[in-house]
Amino acid sequence: MMVSITAFSKSMPERLRHWLLLMVFVPVLAWTAEIDVTNPQILLGDDGYVLSADFRFELSPRLEEAVNKGVVLYFVTDFEMTRARWYWLDEKMVSRSQTYSLSYHALTRQYRLSTGGLHQSFQSLTEALAVMSRLRNWAVIDKGDKVARPGEPYQAALRLRLDITQLPRPFQISALGNKEWSLGSDWKTWQATLPAATPLAAPAEAR
Repeated sequence: MMVSITAFSKSMPERLRHWLLLMVFVPVLAWTAEIDVTNPQILLGDDGYVLSADFRFELSPRLEEAVNKGVVLYFVTDFEMTRARWYWLDEKMVSRSQTYSLSYHALTRQYRLSTGGLHQSFQSLTEALAVMSRLRNWAVIDKGDKVARPGEPYQAALRLRLDITQLPRPFQISALGNKEWSLGSDWKTWQATLPAATPLAAPAEAR
């Protein structure tokens, strides 16, 4: 079998062999993660548990050009927390998502980054991306929510991705399978243990 394959590859025209190699390897390259997720931490906040992390990424020239021409880019942060079960599939305890919209306003010559009810304006694209790359105090478990217990081990996962489904229709078609429009991270997973609340110190008795 190896002999016949080798003979076939030698007789195959050079251009056809290059085309087949591209068909095999280009889809893999197109889905390579371009965002690195670092320093994920679940901390105890005033109203529950909050998540912090850092993202390292750059926009491709095509994405930067699209923003500067008025196309709004939507980025989605996804967080999941599961608990291992020996008798069945892992139990999903928490699933949260939040969306950032990145846009440029020609009249004010400012970039705008919005998430939820928060809106921030920046003089440069670099400043807007720097803020989006620092995830801080994202509420992922509400205070009083009994879905997870402090001190128990859980599997946490976090990712950031460009959501091409929210692009204008013509751009969605151009983005399919196009590496210049693909921007996202793999799931960053880690073992997480929720910190317990520090009990308040008892007041000292009056002497």
